[in-house]
Amino acid sequence: MLRDRDLVSVQEARHKVELAWAAFEKYRHFTQEQVDAVVEAMAAAGKAHAERLARMAVEETRYGNVKDKVGKNLLTSDLLARHIRGMKTVGVLRELPEKKIVEIAVPMGVVAALVPTTNPTSTVIFKSIISLKAGNAVVLSPHPRAIRCTAETADLMYRAAREAGAPEGIIQWLEHPTTEAIQALMRHERTAVILATGGQGMVRAAYSSGKPAFGVGPGNTPVLLDTSADLPAAVEQVVVGKAFDYGTVCTSEQALVCEASLKQQVLVELKKQKAFLCDEGQKQALAGLLLKENYRINPECVGQSPTRLAEMAGFAIPPDTSILVAEVEGVGKQHPLSVEKLSPVLALYFVRDFPAAMDTCEAVLRFGGYGHTCVICSKDEARIREFGLRMPAMRVLVNTAAPQGSTGVTTNLPPSMTLGCGAMAGNVTGDNIGPKHLINIKRIAYGVRKAEDVLQVPPLGEAAPVSAGAVVDRAAIAAAVEKYLAERGVSVAAVPARPAPAAGAAAEVVDRFLAARRAPKPPDCSTCALETRPAAAPVPPAQPVEPPKPQITITDFVCEADVRAALEKGRKIYIGPKTIVTPAARELAERQEVLVVAERK
Repeated sequence: MLRDRDLVSVQEARHKVELAWAAFEKYRHFTQEQVDAVVEAMAAAGKAHAERLARMAVEETRYGNVKDKVGKNLLTSDLLARHIRGMKTVGVLRELPEKKIVEIAVPMGVVAALVPTTNPTSTVIFKSIISLKAGNAVVLSPHPRAIRCTAETADLMYRAAREAGAPEGIIQWLEHPTTEAIQALMRHERTAVILATGGQGMVRAAYSSGKPAFGVGPGNTPVLLDTSADLPAAVEQVVVGKAFDYGTVCTSEQALVCEASLKQQVLVELKKQKAFLCDEGQKQALAGLLLKENYRINPECVGQSPTRLAEMAGFAIPPDTSILVAEVEGVGKQHPLSVEKLSPVLALYFVRDFPAAMDTCEAVLRFGGYGHTCVICSKDEARIREFGLRMPAMRVLVNTAAPQGSTGVTTNLPPSMTLGCGAMAGNVTGDNIGPKHLINIKRIAYGVRKAEDVLQVPPLGEAAPVSAGAVVDRAAIAAAVEKYLAERGVSVAAVPARPAPAAGAAAEVVDRFLAARRAPKPPDCSTCALETRPAAAPVPPAQPVEPPKPQITITDFVCEADVRAALEKGRKIYIGPKTIVTPAARELAERQEVLVVAERK
């Protein structure tokens, strides 16, 4: 009998995958109507229990607030269900008679779904629904801090699916989610694909598992407040987004960037929205509280209310405060509040003009939010387009709160709790993940023409024929070839020109060049009168010279932008035991092998 906790958890993971696979072998033969009935039942159950599950999540994790977690549960059980209703995911997806192609959906199999502690119940509803909508089975892996609420939500989804006719075992979840168990789940031969939502360690493990994986990158969302914007409405949207579930959404606003001319108006509007403006001392206290020495977020601060954070930082604020705001002068390692904070704390920037605002927003994205999400509040379509084209983010939102816009609540983006950041952030996609990402498409393609009708290959050894009616200017070609050779110090003038042969003007010039190369050369006199030359003195062997040791500089701090700069220049970054490396920088550097550990001399 197994008693070791890690061994028990690994055995559990293997067993759960086998159960899910057995269920998938039956479920893969369900019709679209049968699958849709299962999904509708799951969605209805999630909607009916949205508040109960939200309360469980807050009580167990101590992150966020009940009201907004109810909203997340409804996003995944109600809005998502309406969005995918009628979506074809089983059998023949479409036929293209004019192209003689038929497209057929092929489910992937068993989905391994990692669940974060910040959004445990809503993520379970989301990943269960999209997995089964695509004809797959799913095995959920809870965060150790959210096991109870994750298991309760998974059980609710499972019972609803079973009552609608889904096979036994179609939804599974780990009850002992150790690191070893998660690795066993992701690497199992029956696991087809991984949905990795969570910390960067788990996302990296998913990508290194050898399985297809949909991972996400960290968010560090900047908001550009343009001079043309409806300023009161824009500030209200920013505060609403930043306060939502106490900042636990990965697309929560992290920085508000405004032109200096708007400063007084912005400060007035922030106060109207119950935002608390921190002084210098309070800002420093917050920075020291929110971030640890290695620039990792203090987990005790994640998803806490503004009053709780202020209390932890040592100062008092009004009880009805919506968010905490701190004015920041720059972006990077010298400005801790310029990173993602996962709490209701907003960095505020006042800059010279619109180009400077663009520079700041891009810097914020590169300092920990590369590829994720950004926002612009503006009525100027030219500026909106310029901003969208330039920003290194897969979601560019316009005139909306970021969490609600990015997840499809206030925009027409697909409703999703897993937001890809594209290849620039090491993700396989920049999409909002949905059911269609969890199916493959098989195509039946009919022959419609002969190969020789489209691939006219000339007989081997013969030049391709010149198209009919084409006029060849042989003099122009000869002049172009002679000019090319002359620019490289090769002269063909010594050989008289001849009438252009049948091979063409270019060949005529080449013939002249080769003829010049074959002209007789003067005799080599290097061997003349060898008897009269004195013997050269022997040359002593050269002493080996030790090459100078390269000078290296050990960097004290490395962020994502530093790694990308090193990649662009093809150089390494030398770090020591005391070097601070941000999580996003370490992930990118490990993939590209940029960091080199060196000792200080």
